[in-house]
Amino acid sequence: MIASVHGTVQRVRLDAAVIEVNSVGMLVQATPATLAGLRVGVSATLHTSLVVREDSLTLFGFAEDDEREVFEVVQTVSGVGPRLAMAMLAVHTPDGLRRAVVDEDLKALERVPGIGRKGAQRLVLELKDRIGAPAPVSVGGVAPVLVAGDRRDQVVEALVGLGWSAKVADDAVTTVLDGVEGPVGADEVAGVLRAALRTLGGGRG
Repeated sequence: MIASVHGTVQRVRLDAAVIEVNSVGMLVQATPATLAGLRVGVSATLHTSLVVREDSLTLFGFAEDDEREVFEVVQTVSGVGPRLAMAMLAVHTPDGLRRAVVDEDLKALERVPGIGRKGAQRLVLELKDRIGAPAPVSVGGVAPVLVAGDRRDQVVEALVGLGWSAKVADDAVTTVLDGVEGPVGADEVAGVLRAALRTLGGGRG
């Protein structure tokens, strides 16, 4: 199994990146949040999971090892494959998924494209004893307010890549960033993206 890759980022797409490892370009599928942290020409390390099929070998990469672990655990649920597991991590953080499962928050799970009520119930039933407990949330903790600007288009493109129309994606980002000023920094893209996904839920425009 390929547990990680380290090399220079050659290309970043909406759903994957090409990382040069020992002169070989490796295509790594990744979530929008992970891809947002990659820069062409800059070295990067991704924790990876290799999915083997009869007709393909697909490498999935994650910025954090915790994401990879959750990616692999959720696939133990009947009916959940790597694509749906990636969609879950595009909408929720690992702890967000853990919290939804532990709290039996079906609506949170249904925000993931491809998961309906029955699928959400199955996730809760089969993952409750496997996925672990979420990290405690600090009392009075408030999510930081993110602002619009430089990296806004990158968030919109990521949403379009996940299946929403450009208008719906742009409206969602506008809603998230309503009433604030200044540019979205590179380190804020993932947070804006997750907030927009929560606003959109599981619908498509």
